[in-house]
Amino acid sequence: MREVFATAAAWLEEGRPFALATLAELRAAKTAPIGTSIAVDAKGNIAGNIGAGCYESEIIETAQQTLRDGTVRYLDINLDSDDELSGGTACGAQMRLVVWRPGRSFLDDARAISAGEHAVTLRVDSFEHIFPAKDPLLLIGATTLAAALAVMGRRAGFRVVVVDPRPVFATHERVPEADRIVHEWPDDYLPHVLTPHASVVVLSHDPKFDLPALRCALRSAARYIGLLGSRRAQRARRKALRAEGFDDRALERIHGPVGLDIGGATEGETAISILAEIIAYRSGRSGTPLVAELGAIH
Repeated sequence: MREVFATAAAWLEEGRPFALATLAELRAAKTAPIGTSIAVDAKGNIAGNIGAGCYESEIIETAQQTLRDGTVRYLDINLDSDDELSGGTACGAQMRLVVWRPGRSFLDDARAISAGEHAVTLRVDSFEHIFPAKDPLLLIGATTLAAALAVMGRRAGFRVVVVDPRPVFATHERVPEADRIVHEWPDDYLPHVLTPHASVVVLSHDPKFDLPALRCALRSAARYIGLLGSRRAQRARRKALRAEGFDDRALERIHGPVGLDIGGATEGETAISILAEIIAYRSGRSGTPLVAELGAIH
């Protein structure tokens, strides 16, 4: 959702005129979060996606009108049609978009919304929306799996931080999609950043990194704690932590072996498995196939 604001910042920097169509209201179904936007320039170049299907041509046309005259417009779209010829989605959603033309003064906010380090309030006409800070995803160990997780974690809207005291391994060349790389020991850095919104995944396979990270995570209110490794390694880590005084209730917070059982073998597949478990846990969902469930899919 936030990538379009990075594009908006880049277009503002180069002086390219454009308009934004921002999701302001949504009823009956959840096709996208409030604040999701599409950017459209004078040549019809588009960045972003709002999930409106064939109606996006109408959104683009309205955005170009606003780009020409600067008038804030509201666009109501009904996605309740099941007419395949008209392109209806039959998802039942009804959405209202606010279409507006940002000026140079929006540059800092566009950058801040994209970065997600802190909350940012967007105000357009009568519409107001707070973009919260991104949930932190803290990866302990600058491994190749951390690199794969960083790519997917950023796409899923997390702020990805890699923690590894070894500057030779922990580089942006090795983990280019990390938002931040921290060259500190886990027990020095983690106590300052483990909020109830944080997810921690311990990837190092080395007890001198694993155990300090797990101690800090267990003493914190971190939402999710994951530990990579075989069942034998899991038993060894738990035994060491139990000897330090952590009881069974505390150790049950550790998701290890980390990830959902999807049969993944490659690093990409393993990263998908791990991230899927984090998202399911954050959402309070079981991670079972949607075809086996009867409730809403969002």
